[in-house]
Amino acid sequence: MTLRIDPVALAPDEPRDPFTVPGPLRWRRRLVLGLVLATVASVALCAGLIAAAGGWTLPGILLMLCVVAVTPWNAIGFWNAAIGLALLHLFPRALQRAVPVLAAPETDGPILLRTAILMTLRNEDPARALSRLRAVKAALDATPAADRFDYFVLSDTSCPDVAAQEEAAIARWQAQDGARRIHYRRRADNIGFKAGNVRDFCKRWGAGYDVMLPLDADSLMGPAMILRMVRILQNAPQIGILQSLVVGLPSASAFARIFQFGMRAGMRCYTVGATWWAGDCGPFWGHNALIRIAPFAAHCDLPVLPGRPPLGGPILSHDQVEAVLMRRAGYEVWALPVEGESFEENPPTLPDFLARDARWCLGNLQYLKLIGRPGLHPMGRFQLAWAVLMFATVPGVPLALLLLPFAAPAMPAAAALPAAALYLAILLLGLFPKIAGYLDVALTPGLMRRYGGGTRFAASAAIEIGFSFLLGAISALATCGVLLRLLTGRARGSWGGQARDAHRVSWRAAARGLAPTMAYGCAVAGLLLAFAPGLLIWVAPLLAGCWLAIPFAVLTADPRLGAVMARRRLCATPEEGDPPAILAALSGPVDPVRYAA
Repeated sequence: MTLRIDPVALAPDEPRDPFTVPGPLRWRRRLVLGLVLATVASVALCAGLIAAAGGWTLPGILLMLCVVAVTPWNAIGFWNAAIGLALLHLFPRALQRAVPVLAAPETDGPILLRTAILMTLRNEDPARALSRLRAVKAALDATPAADRFDYFVLSDTSCPDVAAQEEAAIARWQAQDGARRIHYRRRADNIGFKAGNVRDFCKRWGAGYDVMLPLDADSLMGPAMILRMVRILQNAPQIGILQSLVVGLPSASAFARIFQFGMRAGMRCYTVGATWWAGDCGPFWGHNALIRIAPFAAHCDLPVLPGRPPLGGPILSHDQVEAVLMRRAGYEVWALPVEGESFEENPPTLPDFLARDARWCLGNLQYLKLIGRPGLHPMGRFQLAWAVLMFATVPGVPLALLLLPFAAPAMPAAAALPAAALYLAILLLGLFPKIAGYLDVALTPGLMRRYGGGTRFAASAAIEIGFSFLLGAISALATCGVLLRLLTGRARGSWGGQARDAHRVSWRAAARGLAPTMAYGCAVAGLLLAFAPGLLIWVAPLLAGCWLAIPFAVLTADPRLGAVMARRRLCATPEEGDPPAILAALSGPVDPVRYAA
């Protein structure tokens, strides 16, 4: 006999007032706000004193404003990582008290909620994407809760050839596993992008399910994590969205390996710290998250923004807006800040990474039209504003470097030491989440061994820090280009298929896309040599990415470099040496040299 649970009965009779903040959470938020404001004020004071020592020249004032503009983002990253590191290694019991979803006892009781697992596609390789969903189904079918899950492939594919491949692949899957729990639907248009795709599911099928688990074409989740999340929502009806901590899959691409090694090592501290004070106003990343369908359908319909695209029209970056709307309705949004079997793939090359960043940039800037929306929780407004600042303040660093040759000559010798100290402090703010992550790995018993041992881990960390300096300079210039195109009316925002497998980048393609970045770096270096040659060695780490942009793009996409790193287990994630069952079932024994194939 199958149990059917009314989703309304599982929700709170009257969701609590979203503006009611528990006392402990209130003081945590005030503490973090105070720490961030104190950090920004300290940087502003130091920058102001240095600018005053130079006589308040226009370049000096503008340089000071650039420094202050980029500090809030770095400051909150610093304090998130510092708090997370302390909670994990100095006050672990405080973490359990701060995150109720971690404190709840894990049980093996029956799964009562009916869950729809969704995979959204648009012009993706069907065989590649469906292999992941099939692996998820096979793993859950081996559990006693198999009949509580159904599977939906929601296609917005516009290419007829790809659509035909999707239909054929689904038909084969249904013939092998049975059609009753496997569903396929392709929309004739892409209205509302991915959010519209999920909204269409809610209207057609949502009433038959309690929760849904959206997956991207590159997502993979293991049964233990899925069942744990379902049980949490089953026992906590006040939670509307539960976001898992998503980590990168083993990759054959050198670019993806290095990038996700840094993300993997640093993300746990950062997320733990952020969850400690954000609490029930957590993030939603659009996939690998469990969503309660009834309140989502009732309260999270996205508005069409006034004006012309890309800032007007349908919302591109839907996820954080849906989290804010869910919280406005009185339902909690939590991140589960523990590593588990929740995976995604990262862009395999620099051009793919920059293209994704450009889409995110335009999507986040749309939030400017939503921050003033009536009835939002103050934390919701903060999260939207913070997402805007993530990209809006990026030009501060390139502009500061451009101003430096003109501001430096006016500075007296006495200002050199304070200026150097301020520069190093700002670098530390930006690097600390990575440093905290590497300390976390080193301090967690047995974790460094899962990364290949101390020597490999140290070498990988050094590679990743150098990589992050190069990538940071290139991506900052690329974001400046997006913002400039937006201001001149030439920006275009859309979502389509993405390159997910390792592939080469030709020298010609790299030069065509990155020549302006290299030109900028050479221009700043020339100005520094002309007006302040002693500073060039100081800012070289921030300009090196511009000078090396073209070879960086080509070499990090070269399969030979990826193969060498994989063989030597450089920048490997723990799953590469000790794959969980869901990953082994997908690809056999994990060989990242073959993995993307």
